[in-house]
Amino acid sequence: MIASKLTSKAQTTIPQAVRTALHLKEGDSIIYTLEANGRVTISRAPHETPLEDPFGTFSEWDSEADRRAYADL
Repeated sequence: MIASKLTSKAQTTIPQAVRTALHLKEGDSIIYTLEANGRVTISRAPHETPLEDPFGTFSEWDSEADRRAYADL
């Protein structure tokens, strides 16, 4: 069994053995699959796999006026 801890910011390091097994390198995307039995599997995303954009639902705030208003933040 391989384990890692979750930080206060909900981040973790993927252990080296897992990175090696999945052939992960910097910049790679990973996919989490939620299974019905309460388990989660992690796998390397193929480069052509479109990933869900968590901010895609905020398109109503993506206008030229919004970009100007928030440009200096």
